[in-house]
Amino acid sequence: MNILLLVAAGGFLGAVCRFLLGNFVQSKHRTDFPFGTFVINLTGSFLLGILFAQNKLHPRVFFFFGTGFMGAYTTFSTFELESNELRRKNKILLCLVYLLSSALLGILFAYLGYRVGKIL
Repeated sequence: MNILLLVAAGGFLGAVCRFLLGNFVQSKHRTDFPFGTFVINLTGSFLLGILFAQNKLHPRVFFFFGTGFMGAYTTFSTFELESNELRRKNKILLCLVYLLSSALLGILFAYLGYRVGKIL
């Protein structure tokens, strides 16, 4: 039960941060490109990489931050929905840029976060 509360509390904070930061970032861009979700997923990849590299963390810390916070902060379903919306609007090039840059940069950011986490 304690683990569920940790995941729930982390998830609550992650969802709130995602909502606030994602909307703030998107409000600064007048384009169909979903910058809010893009920034959220890249920063989430980076932060999760750092967290994963900290192999000495207590499991409860990982449940709170890794499973709870990061699970709610990042969003694969929104990424998929926005990609489909770009395709539906016939913005194929923008859709491909979003898909490829999110996947490739996400891997890069996770790697960089992991490397930073190993240094910390």
